[in-house]
Amino acid sequence: MQLTVYLAGEIHTDWRQDLIDKTHSHDLDLKFVHPQLIHDRSDSIGEDIQGTQPSAYFRDLAASDINNFRTEVLLQKADVVVALFGQDYKQWNTAMDLSTGIALGKPTIMIRPESLIHPLKELSRKTNVTVETVDQAAQVLAYIFE
Repeated sequence: MQLTVYLAGEIHTDWRQDLIDKTHSHDLDLKFVHPQLIHDRSDSIGEDIQGTQPSAYFRDLAASDINNFRTEVLLQKADVVVALFGQDYKQWNTAMDLSTGIALGKPTIMIRPESLIHPLKELSRKTNVTVETVDQAAQVLAYIFE
């Protein structure tokens, strides 16, 4: 059985590769997809496709339409959504991706440190599993295959 796992979360650290490496050590049949990881590409995709926009506002609108389209396609194809909430970056997109996964009825895993229990309490109650580390998320994924 192969599962497609959507990895939502900040793009500034290597947490995705860490999770992928940990699941590979368990020899799991997983395919990983994720939001655009190249920040400049994500910000410019609207103009790259639709041409120069009249202002930064319209540049952001064009980019967000295309990024949201890509994300929705990948989330709909995913079997599982894993979302990491870290300490160092604002997490609006992570919350949106995880919430969309929940709304689509996808099984979800939230990774968040203890310090974010309070601000993420409602979202944590909506997700299937909440853990504190990438290693714990990898173990949850491995448990599916036992």
